[in-house]
Amino acid sequence: MKYMIMMFGDAATMREERSPAWVAEMMAFMGGFIAELEKNGELVVARGLADPGTARTVSLVDGQVVVSDGPFAEAKESLAGFWVVEVENEARAIELASQVVVWADRVEVRETPDGPPDEQ
Repeated sequence: MKYMIMMFGDAATMREERSPAWVAEMMAFMGGFIAELEKNGELVVARGLADPGTARTVSLVDGQVVVSDGPFAEAKESLAGFWVVEVENEARAIELASQVVVWADRVEVRETPDGPPDEQ
C-alpha cells in the first residue's frame, strides 16, 4: 500500500525558535531517514518544498481563475515536504511518521490509492 507522509511546519518560526545545531541535526535525520527508506525499498518519492512565500494559490471566483500570492492566509504552518512510501500497512506508515514528527509541527499520513475507489 502506498501512503503519503506529509511534514508541516513554518520555516520562519523554526529559524527564530531553533538553534543552528538543532537544524543541522534535523537535516542529518532527514538524510538518514531517506537513506533507510531507500535501503528498505519503501521509498517511492521524497521532496522538500520551497518556503511558502513562493507559493501561489489558484482559485475559481465567479468563473474566473484568480491567482494570489502565498498559501491560504489562515494557515500558520504549511506543507514543508513529503514522502510517498510503499509499505505493508498503515501501521508501518504511522511508525515512519512517528520518527518525522519529532522534527515537525505536524505530520499527516494518507493512503494514496492507485485509482478511484471503484477501480481498486
